[in-house]
Amino acid sequence: MFNIGMMELVLILLVAFLVVGPKDLPKVARWIARQIKNLRKLVREVKKETGWDDLAAEFKDTGDEIRGTLKEADIRTELQQAAQSVEQEIKSVQDEVDAATQQIKTETKSIQSDLEGGN
Repeated sequence: MFNIGMMELVLILLVAFLVVGPKDLPKVARWIARQIKNLRKLVREVKKETGWDDLAAEFKDTGDEIRGTLKEADIRTELQQAAQSVEQEIKSVQDEVDAATQQIKTETKSIQSDLEGGN
């Protein structure tokens, strides 16, 4: 709750020991513990009366729903798949063009050799 480390706790106890004294230190510690307990009880009651816990739970649920909706609406995977499909189609067309070019070259060489042989 307070994020107090071991060194801070030792320092607080040392100061309390010097200020209050060893005789009254247990009484002061019990009083502080009771006050903290009462404060926690008061906070719980305020949360209950104001509906803060319900509101916090509702916000959490809404946040989860929004995250789910955003995840469903994420089109990156669909775009990646479409890009891969387009790349495959382009490669297929390029292979067909290369094959046609090679065939034209072969036919051109054949025609050229026929023309040279016919002369």
